[in-house]
Formats: sequence, structure tokens, C-alpha cells
Amino acid sequence: MTDEPWADGGRFPVVLQAPAKLTLSLAITGVRSDGLHLIRAEMVTLDLCDTLELAPGGTGLRIVSGGDDIPVGSDNLVNRALELVGRTAAVRLTKRIPSQAGLGGGSSDAGAILRWAGFDDMKAAAGLGADVAFCTVGGRALVEGIGELIQPLPFEPLTVTLLIPPVPCPTAAIYRAWDELGGPGGEAGNDLEPAALHVVPELARWRDELAEATGRRPRLAGSGSTWFVEGDHPGSGRVVCRTIDLPDD
Repeated sequence: MTDEPWADGGRFPVVLQAPAKLTLSLAITGVRSDGLHLIRAEMVTLDLCDTLELAPGGTGLRIVSGGDDIPVGSDNLVNRALELVGRTAAVRLTKRIPSQAGLGGGSSDAGAILRWAGFDDMKAAAGLGADVAFCTVGGRALVEGIGELIQPLPFEPLTVTLLIPPVPCPTAAIYRAWDELGGPGGEAGNDLEPAALHVVPELARWRDELAEATGRRPRLAGSGSTWFVEGDHPGSGRVVCRTIDLPDD
């Protein structure tokens, strides 16, 4: 976007960090009558972050780095979060968390807006997206329901190595596949893994590459496409991250 009506002469006085989330385990515990899936998951916050610069009172969203494929219209989660809290702001967004990678990129951006606004209605937050409530709270938590039930857990330092394949994993399609496959369980602690491999078969190649490089059995992050193992295993195409406690904006 160009020629946005930025507030304050183009100055952006508010800077927010939007950390990625990592789903360490995910069990699907049921399906509601409206088709939404109930989960029981352990999620943690990572030190891989998007950055949002805000000019409160302005309008317009511009992605200044990364995320060239992400639309910036009314459906963008940043704009939806601003609408939910009844605020306006011009926003410059620097993307470092890949989209459709199972790391909560858009949800983390929305969560940063809700945190900034002091918004604490987790049911409404989850209405924006299943991961938004956790991304608003951050840290380490047990997440249940459709994502709106957040039970904070004690922080535990953890180092993980991510391998993020250059293939998107559309969350809705993977949940549909899980239903069509009869609700399989995931042998590595993520019930969506069989469905993700069914929808995006090439994920297996990336899983096996990370396993060979680290000697560990990779786990799928959320609905994918990211694979991760515990420990520090730097190398080509891999990102080493650490868990962080509650986001500090």
C-alpha cells in the first residue's frame, strides 16, 4: 500500500513484538455441532518475532518486510483485532514468522494488538482465530476448547530447532482431512500430523531431512508446515529458537 494516511506526521511511537507460538503437543478431543474442533494443547512462546509499529489514531496497514503474499485488507488479523478493540492505528508490520507454517504468525500479530489494548476477553479473541487467545497471553499454557481456554503453566526454558519447508499448510484443509480420515491420532503427539501429510505429502521429505540431520524424531508444529526437534541443531534451512516468558512490549 502507498499513500496511507499515517498519523503524527509519519511517526510510529508504539513498537510491539509479536512472538511466534509453538504447539508442543496437540490432541483433538471432539468436534462441536458447528464443525469447530476442540483441542487440548501445550503451547509456548518463542523468541522468533514479528514487529508492529503503531501510530494510534491513524489508519492503514503496510507490510514493510516479509509476507509479500499476505493481504492487508479488512480480513487481515491485525485489522480485525483493531476493530475488535475499537481502536484505529496506522500499522507498519515487519514479518519474520512465515505464514501457514503452524507458528501462529497472523495470530501473534493480532495478539500483540489485543495486548496493547488491554483486551482480556479470550472467547472473543479465539473468535478471530484459534491461536489468537494464546498469542495474547503468551508464555507457556495448556490450551483447550476452541482455543479460548488458557491455563498458564510455569515457564520452562527450552531450545528447539525449526525446519520450515517452503510449502504452505492450509489449516482449514488439514482439519477437513482429519475429519475425512476418521480422526487419526498422531504418534508423535500431534493429532493433525497424519492429516497434514495426507494433504501435503512432500512434508515427509522435510521431516526425514531434519531427522537425519539431528538423530531425533521431528514433531509437526500445529497444522504444519514446520517440523521441530528439541535442542540446538544449527544448519542450512534451520532456525534455532528459545522459549520466552510472557511477551514484553
